[in-house]
Amino acid sequence: MALKECTKKEEANTYELTVEVDGETFERAVNTVYKKQVKNINIQGFRKGKAPRKIIEKMYGSEVFYEDAMQDCYPDALYEAAKEKDLKIVAVNSLEAIEAGKNGFTFKTVIVVEPTLDIDGYKGFEIEKKSTEVTDELVDEEIKKVLDRNSRLVEVEGRAAKDGDTAVIDFEGFVDGVPFEGGKAEKYSLALGSGNFIPGFEEQVVGHEAGEEFSINVNFPEDYQAENLAGKEAEFKIKLHELKEKELPELDDDFVKDVSEKETVDEYKAELRTQIEARLKDEAQKDIDDQIAAKLIELAQGDIPEAMYENQVNDMMRDFEMRLRQQGMNIDMKTYMQYMGMEESTVREMYREEAEKKVKLRLALQSIAAKENIEVTEADIEDEYSKMAEAYKMDVNQVKAAIPADSLSEDIKVQKALDIVKNSAVIK
Repeated sequence: MALKECTKKEEANTYELTVEVDGETFERAVNTVYKKQVKNINIQGFRKGKAPRKIIEKMYGSEVFYEDAMQDCYPDALYEAAKEKDLKIVAVNSLEAIEAGKNGFTFKTVIVVEPTLDIDGYKGFEIEKKSTEVTDELVDEEIKKVLDRNSRLVEVEGRAAKDGDTAVIDFEGFVDGVPFEGGKAEKYSLALGSGNFIPGFEEQVVGHEAGEEFSINVNFPEDYQAENLAGKEAEFKIKLHELKEKELPELDDDFVKDVSEKETVDEYKAELRTQIEARLKDEAQKDIDDQIAAKLIELAQGDIPEAMYENQVNDMMRDFEMRLRQQGMNIDMKTYMQYMGMEESTVREMYREEAEKKVKLRLALQSIAAKENIEVTEADIEDEYSKMAEAYKMDVNQVKAAIPADSLSEDIKVQKALDIVKNSAVIK
C-alpha cells in the first residue's frame, strides 16, 4: 500500500488522500472474499460451494469480488496512508475507488483529522486548594447524619404539621374539576419539606392537624413531564390521617457500639475525624485536578472537528451500556432509553458538555507532550501493562492482546504531560 498524494483542503483539519493498494494485497483480499462467498454460489456442474474461483469469475466477470475485497482493504490502507503523514483520522467524509484490476486498485478519500492545538502558559499557574481542616462542626454534622439514619418515626398528636414531619394522607387531584390519571393515592407517606411533590403542595399541608380534610391549589410547572398537565392549575382534595416525626437515638456508648466497632463516644468521634480528613483530602485533590483541567481547556486554542465530540459521546454511551450489563441489566442502550422514555438526542445532549471537556483536555495534553518532547520507553509500556494486569486481575499477555502498544503509549504521554503541569502548578 502506498500514499500517492496528500492535499490539505480549505476546511480546517481536512485532507484529501489518493491511495494505492498493491496487486499482492488486493489479490489476497479478493481470494478471502471468494472463500467467504463461494459456499452460497450455485454453478451448474459443481456441488454448491465447490465452484472454482476462475469459473465464477468467467461467468460473472473478473470484478465479481472486487467491491467486497476493496471494502476489506480500506481500513488498513487508510490507516497506513494517514500514518505516513502523521495524521490521526477522526472521520471519513468520502471514499471513492478510481480504478481496480489485477495489479491492485486506487482510491480517493477525504478525511477529517485530529488537530494540534496551540497552548502556552501551562506551567506555573496558581491553584487554590480547598481546606482539609476537620472542624468540630463537621464531626457534629456527620454524627447528625448517623443519628438520622438510625432514627424511627413515631406518631405525634395535639399539634399541626410542620416541616420535617411525615404526613400520612389520602389525596386526589383535579384539573378543571376533572380527576386526572396518576393524581390519586391513599395512605401516602409524604415527607414535608422534601420537595418531592409539586411546588406549593407540601407547604399547604403544613399547619393542618391529623383528622382534617381540606383542599389546596397548585400550579404544575411549565416543564412538567406529563405534557397534558404542564402549566395547568390543579386542586387537590386531601385527608390527613396522621402525623409522624423522627425520634433520634441518644448518642451514648451503647449507640456507638451498635453502629461501629468502637467502645466509647470519644473513640467514635476520633474515628469520624480520621474518615472526614481522608474524604476532605480526596475532595481537595479532585478539586485541584478539576481546576488544572479547566485551566488547560481555557489555554488551548484551535479548531476542533465536530466529529471528535460526537465520537466521544458515542464512547461514553457505550461505557454506560457496559456498566448496565455489569450490573446485571442485559439490555442495550436503545432498549434502556425506551424503558426510561428518553430520546437518543436528549441522552446525547446530556453527555455533550462532558464530552467536549474530555476532548479538549486530551488535545491540550497531547500538545504539551509534543512541546515537551515527551518520549515513552519500552520500560514505561511494560510497567503500565503490569499495573493494568494487576488492577484487572488478568494475565499481562491478555492485557497486551486487548490494548495495542501504540494506544497505550499515547495514554502514557498524556499522563506524563499532566504530571509536568501538576508539578509546576503553584498551589496556594
